Amino acid sequence: MDVMKLIFLIYQVTAILAVIHVVMDNRQPAKTVAWALIIYFVPIAGLVAYLFFGVNTRRERMVEQRSLDQLTRRSMLRFVEQRNLELPDGYKSLIDLFVNQNFSLPFNTNKVDFLTDGYQFFCSLLHDIAKASRHIHIDIYIFEDDALGRLVADALIDRARRGVEVRIVYDDVGCWSVKNGFFERMREAGIEVVPFLPVRFPQFTSKANYRNHRKLIVIDGLTGYIGGMNIALRYVKGGKKRGMESNRWRDTMARIEGEGVYTLQRLFLIDWYFVDRTLLSDRKYYPAPLTQQGGAVGGSLMQAVSSGPASPYPEIMQGYVQLILGARRYVYIETPYFIPTGVILFALKTAASKGVDVRLLVPRHGDTWLTQWASRSYLREAAEAGVRVSLYEPGFLHSKMMVCDDAVSTCGSTNIDFRSLENNFEANAFFYDEQVARRLREIFIADERESVLLKALPHRMHPRFVVRLWESLTRLFSPLL
Repeated sequence: MDVMKLIFLIYQVTAILAVIHVVMDNRQPAKTVAWALIIYFVPIAGLVAYLFFGVNTRRERMVEQRSLDQLTRRSMLRFVEQRNLELPDGYKSLIDLFVNQNFSLPFNTNKVDFLTDGYQFFCSLLHDIAKASRHIHIDIYIFEDDALGRLVADALIDRARRGVEVRIVYDDVGCWSVKNGFFERMREAGIEVVPFLPVRFPQFTSKANYRNHRKLIVIDGLTGYIGGMNIALRYVKGGKKRGMESNRWRDTMARIEGEGVYTLQRLFLIDWYFVDRTLLSDRKYYPAPLTQQGGAVGGSLMQAVSSGPASPYPEIMQGYVQLILGARRYVYIETPYFIPTGVILFALKTAASKGVDVRLLVPRHGDTWLTQWASRSYLREAAEAGVRVSLYEPGFLHSKMMVCDDAVSTCGSTNIDFRSLENNFEANAFFYDEQVARRLREIFIADERESVLLKALPHRMHPRFVVRLWESLTRLFSPLL
């Protein structure tokens, strides 16, 4: 037997074993079939892709995550006491779902502001950082080494040199292009900077699939940010990819003051233990809210909910489904990527068929060509089922939000795609407040005015055979994107 035949035989055996591994993992059939096809019919590259992005490691972390949740529950409960907490009857089941599965406690007396572009967000963030006196916690997917990233880093270094505790968790894959010297400069100034699940071949290849996509910032335990913005100059200047050369980057970030910041703090401290193995549970991280310090805040009720591969249930996806199916008048959704799981697509089509005003807003020009093509057939299917699908034209819409019936709304890092809903570590804030819902509805309507209806584009609703075939082929890979 010559060498080439031996290599071919070894590869065939390895591929078959990998396919067996996929099948024995008992994941969703569509995802199983997709990985099996890639492994067997895309030589070498398919097997490498599976090692990096397909191996399921969530079971190994589940016990550790549950134990950590118990520890953080006890630490937070010692510091938290709420008075006059009233839960809305119409959404008590949703609140209970998040409490029972995620230990996301509802908190009232919150003031919520929405920042819809990079100028608003970073000016507000730098102002809050300058006022910090005790601790700053940042949990971010991308911390770019550009002009804006260095400006934020300088502000953090200044606070650290003045005795403020500064901790940063950044995602290793999200910051692959960032040189270590950028973070080392902050470490030398006394900032604790730790990557989330570093990917080093070959020891940690399977961890490339499970990324921390959260965008959380907590300052002094009193002010918090949650939403879709990373720390990068493109959130101010706009994108550089096709269709976005000189246009803006539209995103949404929520700034929160009040007791709800406790839950943002808890989410950060869980991630900090995960990456640093240090459990921070001192009372100083859960200070008395402004209402107890003589300051007025607001009256919004909120929960901060996390989801990820370490959880036994996809909590945020469950919340989305319950909101969509429970809607009576309308559901408005913004997402940069629309590659929905079967249950999300079914919920949208069901709501539309019973007369609910279901609207979906996505960017006309995506930032990744494969994801954009894979989403086209899903968008057309939703439009044909009665969902009002619009394409945002001025730039790249990166906002992730949902508002329902002028009563409940959510904003966070979760996209409507398989990766966010099943693989990534994500975080969303759910608000049970009419005023907050109306503000998000107004933001949605303003964005919709700058959009074009999908049904107004004949080439998208009735594509040529070759285009439809390509859309269908890329859709086959949607469970893996």
